[in-house]
Amino acid sequence: MSLTGALSSAISALSAQSQALAMVGDNIANADTTGYKTTSPLFEDLVTASGSAKSYSSGGVSVLSRADITQQGLLAATSNATDVAILGAGFFVVSSAATGGTTSFTRNGAFSPDKNGLLENDGFFLEGWRTDTSGNVIGAETPDNLSLINTEIAPTSASATTTTSIAANLPADAANGATFNSSMTVFDSLGTPSTINITWTKTGANTWTGAFADPQSPSALAGSTATTGQVTGGGTVTLQFDNATGAVASVTPNRPLTIGNWSDGAANSSIALDFSGMTQFASGEATPAMGNANIEPNGFALGTLSSVTVGKDGVVNATYSNGQSVPIYKIAVATFNDPTGLAANSDGMYTATETSGNATYQASGENGAGTVFGSELESSTTDTSGQFSNMISAQQAYSAASQVITTVSKMFDTLMSSMR
Repeated sequence: MSLTGALSSAISALSAQSQALAMVGDNIANADTTGYKTTSPLFEDLVTASGSAKSYSSGGVSVLSRADITQQGLLAATSNATDVAILGAGFFVVSSAATGGTTSFTRNGAFSPDKNGLLENDGFFLEGWRTDTSGNVIGAETPDNLSLINTEIAPTSASATTTTSIAANLPADAANGATFNSSMTVFDSLGTPSTINITWTKTGANTWTGAFADPQSPSALAGSTATTGQVTGGGTVTLQFDNATGAVASVTPNRPLTIGNWSDGAANSSIALDFSGMTQFASGEATPAMGNANIEPNGFALGTLSSVTVGKDGVVNATYSNGQSVPIYKIAVATFNDPTGLAANSDGMYTATETSGNATYQASGENGAGTVFGSELESSTTDTSGQFSNMISAQQAYSAASQVITTVSKMFDTLMSSMR
């Protein structure tokens, strides 16, 4: 019986070490696989019956595999602006199809826009929350609010001018009736730029008027009269300056500049004018002139999508040909009570199990979730030198177990010879 037990134990050792060697092979094969987590063998002894000092019942060994899913891989910079990596806990949330897919989780962040603009990695589509132009999530950061990240959600971008800051020094030593000119650029709701001329006229001591002309096409300012809209509700304001500080004391009427009848059919504009930067100091020149003019409107012209990038905070930004960068999505990070309980699948994908628990969805860096970095990928956790050491150990154990089988065979032969 002891010989049979020894043979069985040695056979179990061969099987266990074969599986351990297979794990080493997988680890080495995936030494360059993005987000790969090294698998390690866990050996457990087998006991077939209770033993005593006078008898021994051999059992053998079994082996389990354990992937250290929580082990952090090194982050490596890439040239792809939509590559992403997580430093810390958590997984990217992906769908197996553009519509009606199943949810999986991964640390492999090698995503690129597909032909439809969806961020995709080998057939899996990255999910996140839609944001407003300030980067705030629209709605709640819940799984029901997740959607596939579509980089072409806004293929064009334009913004109407709603505020304009006007700063200049009007010469206090100018004569009554003196006039000076400046201009400002405005954008209508369709992103079309126009230029508005402003005529400044001194009407009395410390008093000036600013008359805003109808907007014109910038290309028409050389002498033609291509008016693009109409200033409505009055386009003249009166500025009263403080005679001690030279600062603006009052603006009459203090209301937005309104523009309608845009030639391109844009919506009416309402532009709040900020005159706090206006001053009235003497120019000290024989011919007084207006100085330090600086007019800054918000808004921007129509632009087309030129690139998509991911920021450190996990926000996906769309950059347009007009130089504007607009947040469009925030990448979701899924965390688990027991991430080691996730079920591993091909392509670096994992699915939730009863052991792992359900996913909790967080934004980058919030409530224990890792931080998302753009233009980086997480390297494999495989240490090839350590794997070669494990391979030698498995080989030696396998060889020793085979010697046990050879010895048992010879002992059986001896036993049989003694019975002849």
